[in-house]
Formats: sequence, structure tokens, C-alpha cells
Amino acid sequence: MNLAVKLLREFKDRDARQKLKGYRDKTQLIRKRNLEAWDDRQLQAESLRLKKEAQSGTPLDELLVDAYALVCEAAKRTIGLQPYDVQVMAAIALHERFLIEQHTGEGKTLSAVMPAYLNALTGKSVHVLTFNDYLANRDAKWMGPIYRFLGLTVDSVQAGMSLPEKREAYAMDITYVTAKEAGFDYLRDTIALDEADTVHRPFHYVIVDEADSLLLDEARVPLVIAGEPDFSRNDGVRFAEVARQLQQDEHYVFDEFQRNVYLNEAGSAKAEKLLGCGNLYDSHNSHLLSSLNCALHAESLLKKDVDYIVRDGKIELVDEYTGRVAENRHLPDGLQAALAAKEGLLTLAGGNILGTITFQHFLSLYPKICGMTATAQASAMEFEEIYALQVVQIPPNRSNIRIDHAHRIYTHKEAKLKALVQEISSVHRTGRPILIGTSSVGESDKLAEALAAAGVPCHVLNAKNDAEEAEIIAKAGEIGAVTVSTNMAGRGVDIRLGGGNPSQAEVIANLGGLYVIGTHVHESVRIDNQLRGRSGRQGDPGSSVFFVSLEDELFLQFGIDKVIPPMYRDLMQDEVLGESVLYSKIEHIQKVIMGQNFHIRQELNRYSDMVEEQRRILYEERLGILKGETKLSPSEQRVRLYYIDKFWADHLAYVSYIRESIHLMSLANRNPIDEFHEQIIQAYEQIQDKIDRASANMLVKLGGSNDPAKWEKFGLKSPTSTWTYIINDQYMEYLQNPGSWNPGTIIAYWMRKILRPIFGWSKF
Repeated sequence: MNLAVKLLREFKDRDARQKLKGYRDKTQLIRKRNLEAWDDRQLQAESLRLKKEAQSGTPLDELLVDAYALVCEAAKRTIGLQPYDVQVMAAIALHERFLIEQHTGEGKTLSAVMPAYLNALTGKSVHVLTFNDYLANRDAKWMGPIYRFLGLTVDSVQAGMSLPEKREAYAMDITYVTAKEAGFDYLRDTIALDEADTVHRPFHYVIVDEADSLLLDEARVPLVIAGEPDFSRNDGVRFAEVARQLQQDEHYVFDEFQRNVYLNEAGSAKAEKLLGCGNLYDSHNSHLLSSLNCALHAESLLKKDVDYIVRDGKIELVDEYTGRVAENRHLPDGLQAALAAKEGLLTLAGGNILGTITFQHFLSLYPKICGMTATAQASAMEFEEIYALQVVQIPPNRSNIRIDHAHRIYTHKEAKLKALVQEISSVHRTGRPILIGTSSVGESDKLAEALAAAGVPCHVLNAKNDAEEAEIIAKAGEIGAVTVSTNMAGRGVDIRLGGGNPSQAEVIANLGGLYVIGTHVHESVRIDNQLRGRSGRQGDPGSSVFFVSLEDELFLQFGIDKVIPPMYRDLMQDEVLGESVLYSKIEHIQKVIMGQNFHIRQELNRYSDMVEEQRRILYEERLGILKGETKLSPSEQRVRLYYIDKFWADHLAYVSYIRESIHLMSLANRNPIDEFHEQIIQAYEQIQDKIDRASANMLVKLGGSNDPAKWEKFGLKSPTSTWTYIINDQYMEYLQNPGSWNPGTIIAYWMRKILRPIFGWSKF
């Protein structure tokens, strides 16, 4: 190991040990504040005293010991839970704005109550961002008695609530809500024409649950609010038909990671013939090239029952990290339309985009942010790089005794499936519960069929039956349970041995506890660790193992089969491969892909950061007008707000247009991102003048009237209806990445561009 790296690691380890020692010492101080002898009235009076101290300016750090001691005693009296020392340590780290790694089953929900209570004493908003609506509602109700006993208010926000209901929920001292819903509510606030129509209070302190999912996996995902869309048929069918007539290798090839697909010379020529468009690479054909790229991407890279399912006549995207249906999630317009065309479905016309913000930019609106997850250390460097968040690993209350076995590696998928069925059948006969994590909806269904044929009954949990998740997971730890799941089983739920039945739990513990089997390794080590973490909670016995084959898509992309001797490659091997080089190769592949995903997120940052900076400047002006800080008459206020929104929406449409075509700049030796920034800056600088001129003209028409009816007559009103959705923006990165232009593509482009007029070629 490099000496510098070794020294740095030792320094970090020593720093971590010192930090944990400090937390243990402070936890002991909290324990010494023994409040058992106090009656309820004394505890509540103490909470009121702390609240007055906090609101008079006393630093929260000075109140922490007293506040945490109060919460510990209140938790014991109200919900019967006494926080463990490690939970208190985690709570201290959360207040200090760290990202804590706390093992599954260690009680993150209760850990979050202490810093939430402490920070809510100031009277400013505290949000706990949960993984889904179910958890937001559950946690608010579960932990609510603690807060209320201590004189604070708490509620959860749920999708579908009315505006008054949401406004009331956000007015509480502590609000449990998903990041998606909080973000959408913020976007709705940004287009409100009356302050009474907004729901959020000023942001203050946020605790992000399942933080790695939100801060990394979904960080760059844009939330969008748009005018109401219409169903429509478009040219997608035409391009889908062209894409189906193109053959891999003959007409198109993939990049080295099989994340992008692009035409070669022969493919360009055939596409031009089928479309009858002349040179596909001429600037006036850029929309055709973009649409064809989308169709080709949808046809060759997006797989049914892996990337999406079709349900009730609609495309529903599947989240690659959880296996759940990604609710309200859409691909960028062109790609969504291409996918609908591939499946012969109607598509939603996007509607005019009124506002957009990524999860990362939304979270940066909070002055104080911290988070918690069971899997953070593997991406510690990225957390620090992007969010300046350091990871603190909290030790478990009871030592983890789960046994993580080495991967079982097979040459072929069929050999792996056969071995899986044999292993599951053998273990199932003992009564030991088994949880199997699969790579996709299709694979989970296929494995379930194979198990049924072998006489092994199982529950299947995937995007097709996600509504039954809670019921299925509740039974996953019972005697004889076999649960086949996509990665969705790894988040937000606790699998208890025996389903909570103590006598069953003892029997299962003697059998070895919950047995977790992965049927593949994921791109990210964190996702593998999430699956492993379903077993061995709170010192329970358990074990995990991953079955993989050299035909798994992840390995084919990286050519792992090339390190296997030919004698193994040519035969169907039922035996596990023992080559040690494979284990290090798999680890290397995962590290490379995690690094590549980090690079993709950085690239997406460079496109969206400038737009977000422009939005914040304009929104600051808008907020001042909405709150009456800028002295305007009611009609001036309404007109100004209306035109700020209108020209910002126009700007977003222009940004989208530039973004979709800017990658062509790389062919002219111009940096696409620099060109993108230059063009949107020029466009943004014109917005203020447009707002001023349009506002002045409208005020003349209104004649200074403050009559809302007259405002309505001239169209100065909010959209009649809006819809919100999330864009899987990383697909645009794949479509636009300048690296996707290989030498052959560039040569084809320039030969058509330069030589065609010289030789008078109508086709090449």
C-alpha cells in the first residue's frame, strides 16, 4: 500500500476513534442527568425552559445534554423505548451535521428524535425526510407522543393532501415528509401568485433518512412542475420502426460500458434512406438525429421488466436501486415518447415546464443538513466532495455476527440458476427463512417459476406487486418463508426473526437466522451491503452469499470472461469457479462503475448548477414581491409575478433546447459545457428587460386596476392545472455525452459535411 495512503487512513481512523470517544463521554453525561424521579409536570416544565433558552439565543450545543436526557426519559414513558448508548451517540453526530452509518435494525428512527427535538426548540422548521409516504406517516405517529409530551407539535405530509392540510403540516415544529413531496411543494410555492397559497416555512434543519439513496443515487434527478399535459401520438412510431430495422454491429455499436448506443457509417446511411432526409448530420436535421438516437436507445438499451414495466396501458419506470416502481418518474420527453412508441402506447405530451430543481439543489436550501443510512462508508469520499458531509460510523449495540460468505461464481447463467434452486430447496427443507435479492422484475419472476417447479413455495416482491410490500416483508422472517425480491426489500423495513414471535425467533436463531442470497452483484457495493444488512439485525445470527455468473450483464460489459481459461468458457460448468483472480476482478469492476457514476453526476452538475444559480437570483426577487417587501400596488405585484414566471418558463424551454443539441458542438472542437453556459447566460441577461417591457405594457392595459376580475380577463392567473414529475436525467447524459461520438462517427460526419457538396453526392 502506498505510504501516503496508509498514513492518511491511519490519521482518519485515529480521528474517528477520538470522535466516538467524545460521543461516549457526552452520552455518559446525558445518562447522569437521571430524570426517573421527576414527574411528568417537571419534565414538561424543563422542556419549556429549554425552549425559552433556545429562542433567547443560547447555543444549542450548550442545551444538548439536558435536551437529550429529556428525550430519553420521555421516550421511555410514552412509547416504552429507552435509547441505547449508541443511539444517543448517533443523535449527537446528527446534531453536529455528520452523516451517520448505523446498521440495519439499530434504531435510526429513534436516534433522529433527539436532534429533531433540540433543533425544533428554536421555533424554526425541522424536516425529517423519509424514503416513502408510508414511513413518513408511520414515523410521525410512532415518535409523535415523545414530541407532544415535551410540548412540541409534529405531523407528516402525504401526497394528495390539500393545500391547507399541507400548510398546517409544515407549520408544525417537526414535519416528516419525503424529499420528493417536499421538493414538489417547494416548486408549487415558487409559482404561487399569493403568499396564502404557499405551504413551506423558511428552511432550517433537515435530517435525511436513507441518505445515500437521496444524496447520491437520486441527487441529480430533476423535479419538475409543468402545465397539464395531453395524451398524444407523435412521430415516435416512425422512428421506432426505423430503429427496429437497424442491426447491432452492422448499423450501430455500444460504448464500452454499454450505456450508450450510436450509429456507425452504415447505420447512418440506412437511416438516411429510411427517413428520406438527406444528410442526417446536417444542422437542420438535428431533431431527426436526436429522435432516432432516442428510438435506438429505447429499442436496444431499455429492457421491459428490467428498466420498466407496462401496467394498465402505461409505462412505469423501475428504480434500478430499489426495484420499486419509480412513482411519477419520467424519462426526458424524447426518450419517454420513444419508449411509449416502442410499446405501441400513447405518450403524455410534456406540457410547458414552469419550474425545476434537482434533489441536490433542493437540499442545499437547508442551512443545516445531516443524514443517516446503513451504507455510507463505501461512498464517504463522494459525500465529502459534493456535500462537505463527513461519515461517522456508529458501532452496533450488539456485535454483528452475520456470516458473509464469498461469492459463488459460475460460468453460465443456467448453471447459476440450477445452483440457486438447489441451494434454496436444501435450506428451505430445514425451515430456515430465506430472502433472495434479484436483479430485475423479469429475473424474480423466472426464479419464482423455477422454485415452484422444484416444489418450493415463495412470496414474490417486485414492481408488479409493490402494493403488497409491507405484508410480504412482515412475513419474510417466519419459519419456512422464502421471499424472492428485487432490491426493494433493502429499504425502510425491518425483517424480524419469527415475524416478532419470540418462540419462532429462537427456533430460527438455532437454524442460523435469516439467510440472504443475492443473485447478482450490483454496480454499487452499497446496494449489495443493503441486501446483506437485512440479515443479522441487533446481534441476530444470519448469513449472506451472492451467486453470480460470468454471463451476468455487469461482467459482460467489462469482459471478465477473458480472464477465464478457455476450458471453463467452452463448457457448461455446474461447479463453483475457484479462481481467486475473479474476486478481485469483481471488486475492481464495482469500483470502476462507482467512479464512472460519480463522473456522470459531476458532468450533470456542470449543466444544472448554472441554471440553478439563475433561478435563485430571479426567485429572490420574486419572493420579495410575493411577501410585500418590494413596494408595489396589488396590480403591479400581480403583473410582475406573472411575467417573472412566464419568462422563466420560456428560459427553461430554451435551456432544454440548447441542452438537447449542445453535444454537437464537440464535433466543431468547441467544449459543449462552455458553449451551453455561454448561451444560457446570454439568454438570462435578456429576461429582466423582457419582464420590464411586458409588465409596463400590461399595466397600461389595466389602467392601474386592482380588480382581480380584470386580471383574470387579461390572463394574469396561475395555470388552470399543473402536474409534477421526476426526470431520469442521467439518460440524457448518456445520449449527449461527447464521448459517445466515436472516431468512425466523427469521420462519417465530416465526410458527409465536406465531401458531399464537392462530389455532388445525394447519398453516401
